[in-house]
Formats: sequence, C-alpha cells, structure tokens
Amino acid sequence: MIEKQSDNVENQEENVSEEVNENKDSSVIENQISEDKQSLDVDDENIYAEDLKNTITNNDARLEQLEKEHETLKSQYVRIAADFDNFRKRQSRDQDDLKVQLVSKALTAILPIVDNFERARQQLKPESEEAQTLHRSYQGLYKQLVEVLKQQGVSPMRVVAQQFDPKLHEAVLREPSQEFHEDIIIEELQRGYHLEGKVLRHALVKVSMGPGEQNSQEPEEKDKVEEDIDSENPISEEN
Repeated sequence: MIEKQSDNVENQEENVSEEVNENKDSSVIENQISEDKQSLDVDDENIYAEDLKNTITNNDARLEQLEKEHETLKSQYVRIAADFDNFRKRQSRDQDDLKVQLVSKALTAILPIVDNFERARQQLKPESEEAQTLHRSYQGLYKQLVEVLKQQGVSPMRVVAQQFDPKLHEAVLREPSQEFHEDIIIEELQRGYHLEGKVLRHALVKVSMGPGEQNSQEPEEKDKVEEDIDSENPISEEN
C-alpha cells in the first residue's frame, strides 16, 4: 500500500515536472515567435521605408522632368503666339497698304477732273442770268466732288510762300524774285494733294531764285566764259 502511494507520488512529480518542462518549452517557443514577429515587423518597416524612399525619389525625378517639359512647351507656345501676332499685324498692314494703293489709284484718276473744274471756275465770268444759273449749278457739282474727296481723306496742299521740298513739290520753273528768297515757292501751277498724311500727288510749282540783281550777274559771267572758250577754239583748230 505504501509502495503504491510512493509510486503515485513519483508519478505525480513526474507529471508536474513534465508539465513544468512543457510550460518552459511553450514559453520559449512563444518568446521565439514573438522575437521572430518583431524581427519580421522591423524588416517589413525597413522594406516599406526603402520602397517609400525610392518612390519619392522617382516622383521627384518625374516632377523635374515634367517641369522641364512644361517650360519647353511654354517657350514654344510664347514663340508661336508671338509669330502669329506678327503675322496678323503684317497681314493687317499689307491689307491697309493695298487699300491705300487702290484708293490712291482711283483718286489720282479723279484729280484731273478736279483740275478742269478749277480752271473752268477761274475762266467763267457769268454776266447774264442764264449764265449765272449755269455757274451756280457748276459750283454745286464742284462742291459735291470736293466733299467726296474730303470724305476719302484727301486734302489739298498749301504751297505758295512755303520752302521748296522735293518730297512734296516738283519744280517746273525757277525765276528771279525780289519778293521771295531763294527756294521759296512763288506760284502753284498744279495743286498737290495729301491722302491721310501721305502724298497723293506732288504739287507743280514755280520756285524763286532769289533777288534778280544777284542772279542777273550769273548770265553775264556765263557769257564771258563762253566768249573765252570761243576765243580759244581757233587756236585749238590751228594746232
């Protein structure tokens, strides 16, 4: 009986020892699992941090590339916009020039008619009532023609007593004058016209050569030179 009890006690002790060993083993395993888990978590965090760093680096490089492309496209857009604006201005300017040329050509063809109206006005001296009526009708037509020219931007030049300017005037005659200095316009032979600030037709004018006494010496000097030349001709012929 005592032996059985001792055996039971021994068996219980062995069971307790085994349980203790099992508990120790399980604790070790749990600790190992916990350590492994922590190690895996650290590795995962390192991998995630490295991936995140690589992603940020790639995004920065891509962003820099996109910014360069944006600047390139912006420069191209600005250049194309400037070229188009210049083209539009050039087209507008060419159209304006063409319009002025066509208008100038048409108006230039009309100006001789205006000249004839003015000559007729200066020559006509109506005396009878019928002639005066005709003259008034003529004046009405002339005023309408002048008004049309004004509406088109045509304005006459005022040249008498002005300094001769080859850009505006064409000198047909030159003569001495006691009243006007040299290169001053004495008389208007054919009226000149402007078209919106540009010359539509040059004025034909008579220009002063200055006081006649000074200029009268020039023909005398010229005649003297010609006489000297003539007197030398026989000598050259004899040689």
